[in-house]
Formats: sequence, structure tokens, C-alpha cells
Amino acid sequence: MSKFRTIITLLVLVTLVGCNVSINSTTSTSTTTTTAQTTTDQTTTTEEQTTTTEETTTTTEETTTTTESNSSSLDNSYYKDAIGKTGDQLKRALNDIIDNHTKLTYDEVKYALRDTDEDPNNSNNVILLYTGRSQAKSTFGGDRDDWNREHVWAKSHGDFGKSMGPGTDLHHLRPTDASVNSTRGNKDFDYGGNYDKECKQCKTDSDSWEPSDNVKGDVARMIFYMAVRYEGEHGEVDLELNDHVNNGSRPYMGRLSVLLEWNRLDPVDEFEMNRNNVIYEDYQGNRNPFIDHPEWAELIWNN
Repeated sequence: MSKFRTIITLLVLVTLVGCNVSINSTTSTSTTTTTAQTTTDQTTTTEEQTTTTEETTTTTEETTTTTESNSSSLDNSYYKDAIGKTGDQLKRALNDIIDNHTKLTYDEVKYALRDTDEDPNNSNNVILLYTGRSQAKSTFGGDRDDWNREHVWAKSHGDFGKSMGPGTDLHHLRPTDASVNSTRGNKDFDYGGNYDKECKQCKTDSDSWEPSDNVKGDVARMIFYMAVRYEGEHGEVDLELNDHVNNGSRPYMGRLSVLLEWNRLDPVDEFEMNRNNVIYEDYQGNRNPFIDHPEWAELIWNN
């Protein structure tokens, strides 16, 4: 009986040892599998993140390539007589290129702006300058929160009013909240002042208007265009830039040093490029050179 019990005890011990080995083996296998799966998941996630980054980089490169390709094509044709020039020579060359264009009436401008400034995400709306608000095309008018035509180069600076040419040139006319348009008035552009109640990212004081950061460059490039396009020829006004505010009815707009800075700080965006193309292809037949070549502003006024 004692021998039998000893045998039974040995069998139980052997069985327990075997089970423990099996359990340890299973646990080890499970741990290895889990670790391998985790590593695989992490690798997959990393690969997905890398792919996303590569796709984003590719999109950026495609946009840059498209812009450079378009610019290169224009340089070989539209701008060929301006390439390589600086200072007054560049300014005169650009004037010769852009000054012979189709002129709209002031009433036609109202309808053209519905195309040039159309919201890319809602074809029933326009994007308002300064506020950036998307607003129904049908709300054109003079009442509060309507939109109307803003002369970015104030029409009293040179007293050209609504005359065909400078008073109706789409390259500086933009849809704007009526009350914001009234507040801006004919002020020159500069830093400083108090925040406007309607355009909360804009500032104003007694003699200047500071637009929101995301359109500072847009404003500068429109002003540069006007100073090059209108040189006093064919009975038109001669518009020039200076480094002052309080220009009143004189044909000057400032502040030049600030506008040059804004041109550098706020690069050309897709909305600007599209607007330039629409005006060129569908309405006036001329382009804003400073959208295609922002660096030309420095070569003319800061050379």
C-alpha cells in the first residue's frame, strides 16, 4: 500500500510538472503573439502615418509645381518683355503689358464680382474682403450686412470716382460688407488703431485701416497693380505710392513700407490666383503681375 501511494504521488507530480510546462509554453506563445501583433500594429500605424505625410507632401508639391509651371508659361509669353528688368524699367514694361484691357461699366462690376469672388464651396455666395464672410450673392445693397463694391485704392485718392478704368477695374474692386466699407472709407493702409466692431480682426484709427492678417498681402498686391497700371496715359489718372497716410484726394496711397511688408508676410493663395485667372480670361484680358510675381514689388519699390 505504501509503494502504491508513492507511485500515485509520483504520477501526480509528473502530471503537475507537465501542466506547468504547458501553461508556461502557452503563456510564452501568447505573449510572443501579442508582442508580435502589437509590433505589427505599430508598424502598420507608422506606415499609414508615413503614407499620409507623403500624400500631404505630394499635394503641396503638386500645387507648387502647378504654380511654377503656370508662371513659367506666362514668363515665356505674357511677361516676356518684363523678365530680367528692375526698377522703373520693370514698372514701365509691366504697364505696357497690362494697360490695354477691356473696361467695364460700374454696373457691370456688380455682376462680375459674383464670378471673381465666388465662394469655392458655395456657388451661391461670394467671399467678402476684410471679414472673409461667405454671403449670398443676392444680398447686394447698401443696408447693414449687405455687400457692395469696395475700391481698395480709394476712389477719392485721385478723384477718379466710378469712371471706366480706375473706377471699375476688377483688380482692385472687391465685394465687402457695406458697413465695413463705410468704416474703411478712403483711409490709407497702416498698422494700428482699435479693432472694428464689424470686422473683428481689422483695426482702424482716424487716418488708416489695417485689414485682417489673411488678406494683408491681397490688399498690398491690388495697390501695387493700380500704381503700375495707371500712369497718367490716355487721359487717365497717374496713381503713385508713398510712405504716408492722410493722402486725402491726392493720387497717392500709403503706407508703401507697410504694404511691402504685408506682401512678404501674406503670400499669394489659391483664391487670389483663381481670381486673377477669371479676370484675365473672362472680363478684362489683363493680369495682376504681383499675384504671378510677388517679388516684383521689391524690385520696383525697394530696389
